[in-house]
Amino acid sequence: MYQITYESPVGNLLLRATASHLLEVGFGESDQQQTCDVLEETKRQLAAYFAGSLQTFTLPLMPEGTPFQQKVWDQLRTIPYGKTVSYADIAHAIGKEKAFRAVGMANNRNPIAIIIPCHRVIGKDGSLTGYAGGMGVKEKLLALEKKQLSLYQ
Repeated sequence: MYQITYESPVGNLLLRATASHLLEVGFGESDQQQTCDVLEETKRQLAAYFAGSLQTFTLPLMPEGTPFQQKVWDQLRTIPYGKTVSYADIAHAIGKEKAFRAVGMANNRNPIAIIIPCHRVIGKDGSLTGYAGGMGVKEKLLALEKKQLSLYQ
């Protein structure tokens, strides 16, 4: 197991991986600093994303979760850069129209923040809803994707 702290424009991110797959991008710091090729590529792609030059991540992911959570996280990865959808939209897309609360819980447990873009999910009324990194981080990520903000200013 490898893990490092990545200093991003939205705060420190804990990156955790095996030698072949990314397991976690979380908000916080690692008490270890042991890297591997997967983590180095994750850092490179995150830097390009924050610079506004990368819209689609191409990393080998292995998020740990239930089959339902995996289905939700797979659907999150289809949300285009700069777009937002509601929890109800995700529930409908996975064929579980009434499961929008369960979708919200799966979204909340997403272990690979930013790369599996749970920040692109908002309330049905268009309001911003909770985010593990905090509402300020969610607002910054959405603004970056809508080209309203450069996080490297």
